[in-house]
Order: sequence, then structure tokens, then C-alpha cells
Amino acid sequence: MSTYSIKDLEQLSGIKAHTLRIWEQRYTILAPQRTDTNIRTYDDQDLKLVLNIALLKDHGYKISEISKLSSEELYQEVLKISEKPLSYPDQIQALTLAMIDLDEEQFEKVMLANTRQFGFENTYLNVVYPFLSRIGTLWVTGSIGPAQEHFITSLIRQKLIAAIDSLPIQTTKGKKYMLFLPEGEYHEISLLFANYIIRSRSNKVIYFGQSLPFRELTSAYSRYKPDYLFTVLTSSLANHEVQQFVNRLASTFSQAEVLLTGYQVVGQDIDTPDNVSIITQINELIRIASS
Repeated sequence: MSTYSIKDLEQLSGIKAHTLRIWEQRYTILAPQRTDTNIRTYDDQDLKLVLNIALLKDHGYKISEISKLSSEELYQEVLKISEKPLSYPDQIQALTLAMIDLDEEQFEKVMLANTRQFGFENTYLNVVYPFLSRIGTLWVTGSIGPAQEHFITSLIRQKLIAAIDSLPIQTTKGKKYMLFLPEGEYHEISLLFANYIIRSRSNKVIYFGQSLPFRELTSAYSRYKPDYLFTVLTSSLANHEVQQFVNRLASTFSQAEVLLTGYQVVGQDIDTPDNVSIITQINELIRIASS
């Protein structure tokens, strides 16, 4: 069972920590454990409760009404809402619950309902990507356990691969892209989604996936001569090494446009050579792939 801080609950549910403290004091909805230094801690059941309350509140329920519901009554009210077409934030909450419970069946229901209602690409743009961003911070800080993170990303990875496989192989003269993760980097979801985005817009992609040694990248580049290189820098490089790596990419592949994204470059103080761009929003990649 995982342990969460009140800040974790705020990030996962969207309900401010101040509000959670008021609920605890006024309605005794939550009864957190406390450390020796009097810091609140919460378990999986507390997080599920807060997520369900957040869903009810978003659908017009008052907290004073929610506080009077038994656990079974609260569950039944949530079930009623879940049977209706849901908004993007509601779906993100549903994915969070599936992750906490390691519930593959619930994950499949959420994804099927979303793709039917919004389509595959919109589901990933508006539900899966914000969900991954939400848990990404918690993963980096250790608030989400490896089992939960591996479970949900494995399921998402399977969906992306199936969607990519369904796309036709491009035989027209589209732009050429090489997609890779640097050596030691294994967080592949963003790269897979980029693969889908680029392929679905009639471009050609050579996909290398995880942990590609630089010498192999150089060899492949000389054969394929792509218009673009795309990579994601999430966790494998120490901060003082990132600029050196960016400069190396720019000089080695000077005839290509180098596209970068990930925690190590987005919002960081990185100098970008003329042929390097940092992708801060997925819509920027969509625009480049569509041009």
C-alpha cells in the first residue's frame, strides 16, 4: 500500500490541501495518520475517497451532502455518474483510480469509452497525456510506487503500439524522422506517442526506442539521412550533462532539425543551437508533423 502526503492528494485530485484540511476538521471525512512530527499521511483508500468526492463535486454535489453518505451510498452515486458520458477531467480521475487499484478491467473500460466518445488521438491528447503528467511528478518524488507506475504505463504502451501498427506504412515522399531515446533512458511513452503523431500525418519514421548508444545513432543517421531527429530527455542525464548532450546532437547532426522534449529540457536553462528546438507542448509537434 502506498503512502501519500496531502500535497500528493492535491496534485492527483485537484482539490486544494487547504480544502482537504477543512473537510477533515468540519466533516471528519478524512482521518489521516500522522507522523511523529505531526505530518498528515494518507493511504490508497484515502486517495480513492478523495477522487470519488472530487468527481461528485464536479457534478454538482455539495460537500455537506457527500459527508452524510455511507461508503456504499457514495459508491452508488459515483457509479451513476460513471455510467454517463464523462468529461476529460472525469476520465483522468477514472484512470487514476484504475492505477491505484491495479485494475486492468477498469482501465479497458475507460479507454474504450474514451476512444468511442473522443477518438484515439483526442483521448491521448486530452486524457492520457494530462494523466501521465499528473503522475509524472509523483513518480519523480517517489510518491507513486514502481508497481503502480509500471502497471499503468505498460497498459498505455500496449494501446499505443496497437494504434501505431494499424497505420499504413508511408511510401510517399513525406518528411523523414528518426526517433530514439539516449543510452540509459527507458521512459518510452512520450516517444511512442510522438511516433503515432508523426506517422499519422503521412511522414516516414525510423523508430529505435529505448537506450540507443550514440555511435549507433550516428551510423543510422549516415544511412537514413533524416530531416528530423526526435528524442525525449526524462531522467538519464544529470543536469550538468544535458547542455553538452544537446550541443553534441546539434553538431553531429547539423543537416537535420533536432527536436527535444522531456523534464530535462522543458523549462530548463538550455541554450539551443540553430538546428535544435525544444517541444514544450504536444501541439507544437503536431504542427511540425503536419507541415
